[in-house]
Amino acid sequence: MSLNKVQLIGNVGKDPEVRYLDQGVAVATFTLATTDRGYTLANGTQVPDRTEWHNIVLWRRLAEVAEKYVHKGDKLYIEGKIRSRSYDDQNGVKRYVVEIFGDNMELLTTRPVQQGTAQQQNSQAPFQPRPENDNPF
Repeated sequence: MSLNKVQLIGNVGKDPEVRYLDQGVAVATFTLATTDRGYTLANGTQVPDRTEWHNIVLWRRLAEVAEKYVHKGDKLYIEGKIRSRSYDDQNGVKRYVVEIFGDNMELLTTRPVQQGTAQQQNSQAPFQPRPENDNPF
């Protein structure tokens, strides 16, 4: 048995580049940054933030959704598989690329609501938990 599954939450590094292949199949590519926060050791040594950049590839309907709604700086959840490939560059040097082929994506960045109905405005309001002593039951 084997498992190839990746779950990432990070920030989009650039707007998705979307192209359409034969028969209208969409493919979107963009980068996603995940950051491990820095910290200070007991002896005072500072360990800086460490950012990893991931190459994301989305296909078909997910690529079309990314084209419309994903923008540089947005926070995203991506679930998918790791794929690696190699190619020869212009100078004949073999290059290796690691990509995340997304199977699922959730937008975690909320957009400001434009003037509309009260229901639309309320649906975009952030969740605010009730204080413990404000239980209606």
